[in-house]
Amino acid sequence: MSLFSMADLHLSLGSDKPMDIFGPRWTNHTEKIEKCWRAVVTDADTVVVPGDISWAIDLEGALPDLKFIDSLPGKKILGKGNHDYWWSTVTKIKDLFTQNGITTLELLYNNAFECDDYIIAGTRGWYVDDKLQQTETADYEKIVARENIRLRLSLSEAEKLREASGKDILVYFHFPPVFKDFRCGEFIDTMKEFNIKNCYFGHIHGNYLLPKTVVSDGISMTLISADYLNFVPMITMPLDY
Repeated sequence: MSLFSMADLHLSLGSDKPMDIFGPRWTNHTEKIEKCWRAVVTDADTVVVPGDISWAIDLEGALPDLKFIDSLPGKKILGKGNHDYWWSTVTKIKDLFTQNGITTLELLYNNAFECDDYIIAGTRGWYVDDKLQQTETADYEKIVARENIRLRLSLSEAEKLREASGKDILVYFHFPPVFKDFRCGEFIDTMKEFNIKNCYFGHIHGNYLLPKTVVSDGISMTLISADYLNFVPMITMPLDY
């Protein structure tokens, strides 16, 4: 059994949202995702997908994309991204899964999962500086405070699992907690409080020369956007392995 990670699938099977306008690497990206996923992931594996899953604007609109992900090998743990407008309440999403026979998807939202040799925790995150986030007008400090509460809830659940199993906790964000000269101190402080050593994030696109992993405050931060990975789910393990 192996653990894989890949964010930013940006699926649009229920609508027409071509992604190649964002660069040639995105041409036929859904087909690339399926081919690469099936090449490396088995039904015994788990894939964490932290956000920007579907371009749909409501839950029913996301159903074709969710069915597509469900059809791929492995168990999938989905987190929320800034473009996941379809994301409703956990109850409504799980009801949709049940009604449509979707059995391999789980939601990472104020909770944690024990998975293979690791414990999975995380939240969407957010940029504090509005110059770094152009998707909507928002109260950034308020959103960061709320996301930090969700991170703390997730890590509290993860800590219970760690106490029972001794496994390492891996934290997943959609937004990077650290990127170039940006640093979200609230998220960093919370991760340090829970002694987190490894986290993963997406959201960053088109920057293929960026280092895969940077270390800040003793925490390794690894970029797992789908286009950065060339749509191959990344085998996931701590930096020091």
